[in-house]
Amino acid sequence: MKNLKTQGFILIDVDVVALNNAGKNTQSNNDNAIATKTIRKNGKSYVYVSGQAWRFWWREALQKNLGWTLSPIIREGKIAFTNADPVSYPDDDVFGYMRAAKDAELNENGEPVKDKRGSIKMTNVTVTRISPLKNSAIISAASVRPEQNWSSMARQEGDAVPYEKQEYSAIMKGMFSLDLSMIGAFSNYNRTGFKNLSIALQEKAIAENAIKIDDPFVKASNGMPQKLIQLPKHIREKRAVDTILALKNIAGGAMQTNNMGDVTPKFIILATTNTGNHPFSHIVGSKGQRDEEVVFNFEGLIEVLKDYKESFQGTIYIGRRSGFMDEIGNDLASLNELADIPKVKVLSVNEAIDQYCEQMKSQIE
Repeated sequence: MKNLKTQGFILIDVDVVALNNAGKNTQSNNDNAIATKTIRKNGKSYVYVSGQAWRFWWREALQKNLGWTLSPIIREGKIAFTNADPVSYPDDDVFGYMRAAKDAELNENGEPVKDKRGSIKMTNVTVTRISPLKNSAIISAASVRPEQNWSSMARQEGDAVPYEKQEYSAIMKGMFSLDLSMIGAFSNYNRTGFKNLSIALQEKAIAENAIKIDDPFVKASNGMPQKLIQLPKHIREKRAVDTILALKNIAGGAMQTNNMGDVTPKFIILATTNTGNHPFSHIVGSKGQRDEEVVFNFEGLIEVLKDYKESFQGTIYIGRRSGFMDEIGNDLASLNELADIPKVKVLSVNEAIDQYCEQMKSQIE
C-alpha cells in the first residue's frame, strides 16, 4: 500500500460576484445589507470562499454530473449527520463523516462479546472517518476591496425596498489533496477518525467482495499490523477518478441569479506525490503598492519541481484555459526543455484533468 496523494492547485477567474456571503454587513447603516466573506493578512483584505462551501459545490457536481447517490442526511434534535455508510455511498467515503451509533462490544482479539443468552453485547460508539479529500478555502490571489452596490425591490406599490450587497472581481486560488490509498479503505480501531465501520458495515463490505489488508502505518498492542477493509479496485478507482473529473463542471456560489460566476478552474496543476505536503501553495501571489496585481511565480514553480522531484510520481499535468494568463504560456511551454525536474505536460484544463485521471488509474493498487 503506497502513500500516494493527488495534489491539486486551481485558479478561478470571476467578475462581479458574491460567491460566499457572511450575513449582515455591520459596517453599513442599511438594515438590508449583506457582507461577503473577507479576511485580512498583512493589513490587506482578501475575499474568500470557505472550504465548506467548496466541498458543498463539489458534492453537488458529483451528484448532478457524475450520477453519485449522496448519503442521506439524518436529523436528531440539534445534530445532523449522514448515513455514515461508505460502502454504499461514495460521498461518505470521500468526504468523511462522524455519527454516534451502537455497535458490538469487542474483546481483546477484536471478536464480538456475547452475553449468557448468546446475543452480541451492544455498546454506544461513534463512527468517524477522516476525509481522504482535504481542501483549502478559495481565496483571492491579490488584495480585493469589495464594492458596496445598491439594488431595490421596486415592483410593489409604494416606496421601493432597497438592499445592499458586496460584489467583487478576482482571480482566486485553492488547493486540495486526495489520499488515493485511503479511498475505499476503512479502519476499525478505537481512535478518533479511524473507527470507520460498525460490525454490520464490515460484514456488508466483505459481502461485496471487500478484502482485509494490513495497515502499513498502524500496529496493534501485540505488534501486529492493524487491518483495513478495502473495497475492490474498480470501485476505488471510479470514486477517485470521479472526484477529480467533477472539477470540469463544478458550479456554485451565492447570488447566482444576479451574479452568476463560472467557478470551474481556469488554471490547474495535478500531480501525484508520496507525501502529504502540498508543494504548490506559493506559485501565485501579488505585487503592487496595494498588492492588487496577481502574478504567477514561475521561478517558484521551477523551484518546487526541483526541490520535490523525488516525491513526485509520474507526470505532472498543468492545464490553462486560453485567454487566461496568456502571458505565462511560453514559460509553461519551456518546462519540457528544463533538466532536473519531473516530466510535465501542459494542456487545456479539461485535457489535463482527463489525462491525469488516466495516469491515476494506474497508480491505484
